[in-house]
Amino acid sequence: MAIVGAGVTGCSCALTLAEAGLRVRVHEAREVASGASGRNGGFALRGGAMPYDVARVELGVERAALLWGLTERALERLASLAGDAFRHTGSLRLAADAAEAVALTAEFEALRDDGFAVEWRSIDDGHFHGSIFHPPDGSLHPARWVRRLAARAAEAGAEIREHDRVTSLDELAADAVLISTDGYTQGLLEPLDRAVKPARGQVIVTEPLERAYFSCPHYARYGYDYWQQTEDLRLVLGGFRDTALDEESTAEEATTPGIQSRLEAYAGELVGGNPKVTNRWSGIFGVTDDLLPLVGSVPGREGLWVSCGYSGHGNVLGLACGDLVARGLLGQSPPELALFDPARMLAA
Repeated sequence: MAIVGAGVTGCSCALTLAEAGLRVRVHEAREVASGASGRNGGFALRGGAMPYDVARVELGVERAALLWGLTERALERLASLAGDAFRHTGSLRLAADAAEAVALTAEFEALRDDGFAVEWRSIDDGHFHGSIFHPPDGSLHPARWVRRLAARAAEAGAEIREHDRVTSLDELAADAVLISTDGYTQGLLEPLDRAVKPARGQVIVTEPLERAYFSCPHYARYGYDYWQQTEDLRLVLGGFRDTALDEESTAEEATTPGIQSRLEAYAGELVGGNPKVTNRWSGIFGVTDDLLPLVGSVPGREGLWVSCGYSGHGNVLGLACGDLVARGLLGQSPPELALFDPARMLAA
């Protein structure tokens, strides 16, 4: 088995296969967790890019619940594997205006009605207009977590080759191949290049603040703005890509003055003053038209599998979907594979 990409998906798949006794080789162009898996805001959230009430409409009640259940189980697995790289804090989704408060109410009611843990928290402070708290969620040190996952896979027998870029699938001598590069898929499979579009997210990190302002990951404006504090009280803040969507629809890992200045200004609004920025980065993630990942075997290409296109929710979905692919390769038939079937976008 050959896996392209040593992010969370590739390492998750490698771990499950290696623990089952299969020979696994992971090819990574740079280093473990050097892509989006290590370049994000550290949010470990259940679900996907669609709010739960929207997923119920788009997917149907049973399939929406299947997706949420998959990610809740993946969060439990992540907590058991990640050690101190994960903190079980819950997360808070905030309404930035009255219209978003209506949307939050709809998601809250849908989650509650279907038996998922959720809490409504009233906020009306001039900035936000209500929020919902997701108890299963948490805070992640993403690079530390994925390196830890890679180490577990290596201990189980997987071979991880860093600085080993794959430029053509023909290079890989393997009975089965998994492409697990999310937003970095360009050039390996043309139909995948069309189905998964790269998008850039930018982040800043401040110096430690004088106190704890935020006890868990927060996100508002439908996820376009997101922030949390680390254990040493640094503010990690990302977002505003919707202010320059054309510019941010790119695979170039760079920061831009426009979005960086907006992030700095918003940090000042959140905590007061002008906290000093100590770190900046960007990460590339893959987006699909229906906001669901492509996970499974590629039609018309025997032995070729993909798992990518998490639309900004790869920290947990990547762990879950890497394991789904491994289980599929082991001859199992997890029902979630049908939900993410690549055939809906990759024609034979």
